[in-house]
Amino acid sequence: MLATSTSLLDTLKQLATKGNIRQLDYQFARFIQAQTQDEALAFIAGVVSSELGKGHICLPLFDPQAQPVDLAAKLGLFGESALALNQELVTIDWVSKLNSAAIVGSDGEALPLIFDGSRLYLHRYWHYEVTLAARLNSFGSPMILKPDEVQKLTELLNHLFARTYRYLFDSLNKTLQSGEGSAVVRQRMVCDHLDVVAEETLDWPTIDQKLTAAKTIEQLSVLDELVPQSACVNWQKVAAAVALTRKFAVISGGPGTGKTTTVTKLLAALIEQAQGYGSEPTIKLVAPTGKAAARLTESIGKAVAQLPVAQELKESIPTDASTLHRLLGAIPNSAEFRHNRDNPLHLDILVVDEASMVDLPMMYKLIDALPKHARLILLGDKDQLASVEAGAVLGDICSFNQFGFSHGQAAQVAKLTGFATLAHGAHNQANIADSLCMLKKSYRFDARSGIGQLAQAVNSGSAQKVDWVWQKEFADISKFPIDSQHYNQLIQTLVSEYAHYLKRIELQQLDPNTNEPETQQQRAKSVLDQFARCRLLCAIREGDFGVKGLNHRIERALAARKLIQTQDELWYHGRPVMVTRNDHALGLYNGDIGICMRDSSEQEVRLKVYFELPDGSVKSVLPSRVPEHETAYAMTIHKSQGSEFEHTLMILPPDFTPILTRELIYTGITRAKKRLSFYADDRVMKRGIKVRTERASGLIERLQVSG
Repeated sequence: MLATSTSLLDTLKQLATKGNIRQLDYQFARFIQAQTQDEALAFIAGVVSSELGKGHICLPLFDPQAQPVDLAAKLGLFGESALALNQELVTIDWVSKLNSAAIVGSDGEALPLIFDGSRLYLHRYWHYEVTLAARLNSFGSPMILKPDEVQKLTELLNHLFARTYRYLFDSLNKTLQSGEGSAVVRQRMVCDHLDVVAEETLDWPTIDQKLTAAKTIEQLSVLDELVPQSACVNWQKVAAAVALTRKFAVISGGPGTGKTTTVTKLLAALIEQAQGYGSEPTIKLVAPTGKAAARLTESIGKAVAQLPVAQELKESIPTDASTLHRLLGAIPNSAEFRHNRDNPLHLDILVVDEASMVDLPMMYKLIDALPKHARLILLGDKDQLASVEAGAVLGDICSFNQFGFSHGQAAQVAKLTGFATLAHGAHNQANIADSLCMLKKSYRFDARSGIGQLAQAVNSGSAQKVDWVWQKEFADISKFPIDSQHYNQLIQTLVSEYAHYLKRIELQQLDPNTNEPETQQQRAKSVLDQFARCRLLCAIREGDFGVKGLNHRIERALAARKLIQTQDELWYHGRPVMVTRNDHALGLYNGDIGICMRDSSEQEVRLKVYFELPDGSVKSVLPSRVPEHETAYAMTIHKSQGSEFEHTLMILPPDFTPILTRELIYTGITRAKKRLSFYADDRVMKRGIKVRTERASGLIERLQVSG
């Protein structure tokens, strides 16, 4: 317990010693004390700094009920310690003190702290927030489309998002052959496959007659008239229409909802739209990390190949994605970038994937560097973890989805898509709401998928729904307790999984194109792909259930099976590593994964570490030159964002910790593509999904600008 006789600054010193706050926070408080000789002002400055370290942009002085915020709780104090501190703080009139302090400004004065009447900021973060909000609000005006342009875009969207009856036909055949089909089941199939939202308007007896009589896929085309577009809503098509009518658009959705497919079709439409004006747009694709950029490159490439458009149009769509740092032009040993307001980016359309990972400072610097005419499209899952650094920009923006479209935007989107039910929008809401579209239908996870069902249950925050999912015994998800038996089982499962990439390292294959032995680069690429199929995700870093402890145990188990030979050396053949600090000179960034392998292509055999770059190429680096890093058999859920693994194993600590939140657990689950093995105590997991991540900022309030 903290002594009650200590000064406010001494209280911060003790808290820093205990680890409740950072030494940086205490030293900042000391700096303010030296400037002002005001201990209370120094104290609250330290609290603001501490809150920033937790991801909050500011310190609200009042809770939602307009009551003074509990500063002791903000510092992690409870019981007698909190009571003693609050008794001292309750006598301070913070509003008057901050309004009169010479070191605290308002409306952007060049002072260390900014107070806006209810929230206290560090000046830099106030500037980031206000400037970002102003730029996003400036995107608010809709683009004026001429009648002939509306007609062309409508035809193009109908073509790009044309119905296909193949999957419906296959599903109907399965039910008819099994004898399990009924009129009700077939009606549900039509609604699911064709995105019907106005069932009551359709002639279901006639539709069912056509369904049972259809012998070919082509015979289902009669549904074009029986199930008109006006009774349906394809949210992918809606998202594309939204982005065609705004300079700024956000397309959010969970795993498998088709964000990449949607944006690829959208880019085709934007290119045709620009070509109609006689121009060829410059398009850039980016993601926050190298791994996310590599995934975007791969998925965009596949989506472009499947587009129902001319080859010339396909060739106009870029498929190479880079990182945000590369796009902006990182400057070594500097937080600034080469591209900024005075030296804007050379582009017309920018697509940012995994936008939930982009923090407030980076989003500010990105938008600050956009030329005024550019379009910005953000892709991401609003329900995933917020960025590691301060802010929750995508979540704040997507909070406006609850308002729906304005009347004007709803009518415009309905005209472009043919979805008549959209034409009933709200009005007098924030402009930003007209730039949003949430994708709601998962194409990866069907009704037989436990991964998708579990993710939805966790996202709902309902322990009952989570229990229901486990009781259904889906084949793609498994749950295990974390006793010693199952802990050892986890280690052995990982040994078996990682044996595949370790054996691939030793296997010399032929290049299928040349029939010659594969190159070292080809082998490294194959090994990296194999390693990426499985990963262990942890909620915490320390201890037996954290990244460090499990990496050590997995390493020992692999060595015991003679799959690796560490010989007590840091670097060894087969060691996987993850970069933890950006190295702009090398082009390696936080989160990049590499594998250490013997390079036998040169006269002297030596170890090199191979990394896959966003464009799919492989870069080799000597171990001594690898930036700060850690072994990567296990990684934190935070670090896994932007990645997917065929088999994801996930472990939670046996005791609850505040880091366990709904967003963390949801993010871990949704890293699994085909199989999830979940090791956790039921009570700990259920308590975790009740906790939602909330980050203090004023961005939502600053975006509430009506049209």
